Amino acid sequence: MRTMKIFSGSSNPDLTESICRYLGVEVSKAELKRFKDGEISVKIKENVRAHDIYIIQSTCNPTNDHIMELLLMVDAALRASASRVTAVIPYFGYARQDRKVEPRVPISAKLVANIIQAAGADRVLTMDLHADQIQGFFDIPVDNLLALPTTVDYIRSLRIQDAVVVSPDSGGAERARQLAKYIDASLAIIDKRRPEANIAEIMNVIGEVENKNCILVDDMVDTGGSISKAAQALKEKGAHDVYCLFTHAVLSDDAMSKLEKAGFKELIFTNTIPFGGTMTNAKILSIAPIFGEAIRRIHNGESVSSLFAIQ
Repeated sequence: MRTMKIFSGSSNPDLTESICRYLGVEVSKAELKRFKDGEISVKIKENVRAHDIYIIQSTCNPTNDHIMELLLMVDAALRASASRVTAVIPYFGYARQDRKVEPRVPISAKLVANIIQAAGADRVLTMDLHADQIQGFFDIPVDNLLALPTTVDYIRSLRIQDAVVVSPDSGGAERARQLAKYIDASLAIIDKRRPEANIAEIMNVIGEVENKNCILVDDMVDTGGSISKAAQALKEKGAHDVYCLFTHAVLSDDAMSKLEKAGFKELIFTNTIPFGGTMTNAKILSIAPIFGEAIRRIHNGESVSSLFAIQ
């Protein structure tokens, strides 16, 4: 069997370290530098010939730099005669631009998929894609892991009474329905519209939330405006405690300030993106064991689908 080697881009080295601890291996050595004009320089500093290579890189802010870094690392591994290269992308940037919503705009997620394939990646391993159809943008295997097993375990540990899982929009209803099923809670949906990107207007709350404890669930939080307005709408409808649960903590601009002011009982998110701030009511869940187990199974030719099972 080929030897496994795991490399880290610069986006989330702590997550890579945690994944390697789970697998009982060391992070392989690579050198990442910048030229004076901003060009990225990559050098793999150990033998990878005929090895099974995993490059861990979330394409979070600065998104374009992290994507370029990933592409160069894939190319470097292949030119050093690696047997197989898997791009492990815990947070897949550009995923929100997955279709043409108006004339003369790109389908950016498809373009990024094309570029990753053109660089030579043999497989992609990611988590909670913003749109499931992005898997179909690739002509190589894509494993879209779910944070749900980890989040379900934590939510159950809180023993929330009279719980209602709330989707902040109709598009996330299936995600909310899955969580509601596993924690035996009811479901509600926020009816909203977006007049422009990163701007949301709450129209209505569909479902019974009065005197209930609500869990707002989403795949990512960027500016925090939409989810904060959703929390306000739930409070106005008579909800008691409101929890906020999401996978990717994009948290741009003053998002953390908005979330703090929104009055959430607890903010629960994973470490697909490194969190550099401080929030008193934040709980960060590690998804390293899920990625570590997925990498182990891919390497050994075992089934990954059983990772989606929830007891």
